[in-house]
Amino acid sequence: MEHIVLRHRDIPDLHKLDVYIKNGGFEAFKKVVTTMKPEEVIKVVQDSGLRGRGGAGFPTGTKWSFLTKNRPTYYVVCNSDESEPGTFKDREIMEKNPFQLLEGIMIAAYAAKANVAYNYLRGEFWQVAKFQDECIAELRAQGFLGKNLFGTNYSLDVFTHLGAGAYICGEESALLESLEGKLGQPRLKPPFPADKGLYEMPTVVNNTETLTNVPMIITKGAEWYKSIGVPNSAGTKVMCVSGHVNKPGNYEFAFGLTLRQLIYDHCGGVPSGKKVKAVMLSGASSVVLSGSDDILDMALDYDSVAKKGSALGSASIIVMDETVDMSWVLLKTCRFFKHESCGKCTPCREGTYWMLNIMERVGKNQVTKADIDLLNNVASQIQGKCLCPLGEFAVTPMLSGLKIFRADFDSHATDAKAAAKPAPAKAAPKKEAVAG
Repeated sequence: MEHIVLRHRDIPDLHKLDVYIKNGGFEAFKKVVTTMKPEEVIKVVQDSGLRGRGGAGFPTGTKWSFLTKNRPTYYVVCNSDESEPGTFKDREIMEKNPFQLLEGIMIAAYAAKANVAYNYLRGEFWQVAKFQDECIAELRAQGFLGKNLFGTNYSLDVFTHLGAGAYICGEESALLESLEGKLGQPRLKPPFPADKGLYEMPTVVNNTETLTNVPMIITKGAEWYKSIGVPNSAGTKVMCVSGHVNKPGNYEFAFGLTLRQLIYDHCGGVPSGKKVKAVMLSGASSVVLSGSDDILDMALDYDSVAKKGSALGSASIIVMDETVDMSWVLLKTCRFFKHESCGKCTPCREGTYWMLNIMERVGKNQVTKADIDLLNNVASQIQGKCLCPLGEFAVTPMLSGLKIFRADFDSHATDAKAAAKPAPAKAAPKKEAVAG
């Protein structure tokens, strides 16, 4: 199908402003500024069925409509932190289709009545941020940013902001704290950003991929966008596929494609013809699913995935074949989340430490089955008790992995190994000599 977000794959040199303009670039922004009210823009996005592509899948237009009315200042922030292991879609968008993203940010700013917008990038994206700054400078020079745009009284400027490489800043309130120059730690909610966000003013925070959809929705209409995909999951989704597939990478498809079709028809299948043992659909923070037929035949849309007890999230799909020890995989995720915990709340700070303590002993074959039971207990104690989703992200793969692949953990237990060894055969009793 024709790409919506990854249009640069269909149009050579789309990262150049003149090429983007020749292909309808900034016509949508001009249309909303000159002919539409902010409320009308929000209504179109609501009607399109666009949902957040950063992980939560919340309806985008509804999120915009929550902004508190009659405040002196509004902001829009694009979340380009992209720190989830297995996610690499937003970087491609910013490098190859930057102007469509910027136009999406600008349309969102108009809809939110914001005169300033920010694109927050992870600290390692300094080269991407430099390129984004160059693109923004071109827009200012062309009159697409600045004061009295298109002869109206609307003014807008866009800025980039680099974080410092902290995973926690992908959480919207921690991102806003970082953007204000504070320590990147999550805020208590409520209030939510739509009421008190950046500098305590109403703020829209959306993911890079989400906002890149917006110009095409305004250009072609809500009904066009809604006709793509399946009910309750409109449009396309960029899926980041990594792990044991022959052709890893970013793939954009309409919602409804099955996992089997994605892996075998588009990603070239599993190397050496091995079987799929497990998949994680939204990076390191996701539920671990088995590679069973019902999972492989699952449609990749929000509702179908939810029925299997998981979430599509950012669609960062990690495929693992039958050779993988899942305890090794979950040692890696556990180490990551322990390192990235901001330490603000006790269950996450202490719980991830103790999970990692046990998992490292699992990796060294220094545990018993009781230790693995304790690991499950620690993870369960973290669940539902943290200030932000990071704690949940840490335990989600652990609890699901323990449930489905407990044998992989038990294989490292000393008492399991002892039980697996056959008992030594007892020597036959010696026969006593019979007196003749």
